[in-house]
Amino acid sequence: MPVLRLFAQAREAAGTGRVELAGESLEELLDGARQQFGPGFSEVLDHSMVWVNGDPAPATTPLVADDEVAVLPPVSGGS
Repeated sequence: MPVLRLFAQAREAAGTGRVELAGESLEELLDGARQQFGPGFSEVLDHSMVWVNGDPAPATTPLVADDEVAVLPPVSGGS
């Protein structure tokens, strides 16, 4: 099963930094994450970059059992 890794605000909204989720495509996996973690997570996801195995990926990307999906929210801050 693919692993979903969550960072920064995505981790906070989901209450976890890592979860295994089913999905034959990136779109299916992210839809499952939206259902599992709710509207706060969905809002963060709408503004995040999503990578599969270290590369930016479109929603149509097929997934296999050992894939790693990373949700990277925008970073803000500084002086």
